Amino acid sequence: MIIRSAFLCLALGLAGCASAPIEDTPTRARVADSTLPPMKAFASHRASAPTRSNANIAADFLSLHFELESGRALPAFTRFETPITVRVTGKPPASLAPDLTKLLTRMQREAGIDIRQINQGQANVTIQAVSRADIRRALPQAACFVVPNVSSLAEFRRDRRKPKTNWSLLQTRTRLGIFVPNDASPQELRDCLHEELAQAIGPLNDLYRLPDSVFNDDNVHTVLTGFDMLILRATYSPELRSGMSRAEVANRLPAILARLNPQGSAIPARAVSATPRTWTDAVQTALGPGTDPAARRAAANAAARTAEAQGWTDHRRAFSNYMLGRMTQVYDPDLAQRYYATALHYLSNSPATELHRAYIVTQTAAYAVALGDGNAALQQIRPMLNVAARSENAALLATLMMLQAEALDLTGQPAQAQAVRLDSLGWARYGFGSDWAVRAKMQEISALNPRKRGG
Repeated sequence: MIIRSAFLCLALGLAGCASAPIEDTPTRARVADSTLPPMKAFASHRASAPTRSNANIAADFLSLHFELESGRALPAFTRFETPITVRVTGKPPASLAPDLTKLLTRMQREAGIDIRQINQGQANVTIQAVSRADIRRALPQAACFVVPNVSSLAEFRRDRRKPKTNWSLLQTRTRLGIFVPNDASPQELRDCLHEELAQAIGPLNDLYRLPDSVFNDDNVHTVLTGFDMLILRATYSPELRSGMSRAEVANRLPAILARLNPQGSAIPARAVSATPRTWTDAVQTALGPGTDPAARRAAANAAARTAEAQGWTDHRRAFSNYMLGRMTQVYDPDLAQRYYATALHYLSNSPATELHRAYIVTQTAAYAVALGDGNAALQQIRPMLNVAARSENAALLATLMMLQAEALDLTGQPAQAQAVRLDSLGWARYGFGSDWAVRAKMQEISALNPRKRGG
């Protein structure tokens, strides 16, 4: 476009390009960025305090800080020992700045961490916004990631096999790089900011046994929870310092948690079993990229067998059945519903699993809509709308609202249905990103309605 416009001006030079009337100037019509309603955003809020025993939280703290996701043990506790500065580089989309500001404000207020953003100079934490393709070329399995002692993707590529980027050799934290996708939906980018910045300054591990944390690879929680903020606050308590051993940290934790979370001292500890590597590997195979459908189903079945053999009755047993439901519903929707019912049964006995139930309701309510049972769908959806909103999960909230709109149509309430459908679009734009992705989700859910597909 620039080359063609310049050539046109040169060709018409003798006719006086600069003196042409404005209304005669050839232009490309300017249109709005989106024909959908404006994108919505969640107001900042303070997360609820965890409702588990401090004894359990202490065990979680040690596993989070002294193990890597691979299972390798870390020899020393590490954190930043100075105020933390954060800088954004690369090509960040417009949504990154306000979401990062909210996150840093929460870390300051809820975790008591001295952290702030700077616009130039060397920062302790550099967040580089790059394309998803760049991230995949660096780490094919990652949506976003964090590395010690680098500040750019180029530096990571150059030094990825050197000791400086080895987490297990770290003695303290001074400089880290976070790499996030600049061409993902606003929610996906925000989710990356929450988890990767929390791990850049706090624990490095993820634990499937945690029901109420972003430090869990099931990706149910997408923003830092009250548990996460407590872990970060404890990480930066004055009683701890970089270089401490696991035993030294364990010795100080009871007093730290009693001070920071006094209500947790009165709650009895619950027996929680470790998650075997066989279950974790099966889950990653079932949900990870590059696996064919038959292998996914086999891995999901393997995870369910392991969960049963472990005798679990918590969210991990539920998650195993949820995976089986997702793998099954394409070719046997009735069987999938039985898997979802089993998952909901285990969640009903597990604390802090409202959000897990909301995810399953998107599947069970969709089934009710497909059967034309709008009342059953509404009964399931309505309690979960506030759950999705409190969790700041716009994609989940938009999906529930779109299902609610179809259910309202089925129950003879077209005006209410249209209002809910319109309201869902602002959340969908944050959760799913581009207009085509929002419209695809709308069409997918609309197609469930038997009145719209001809019976």
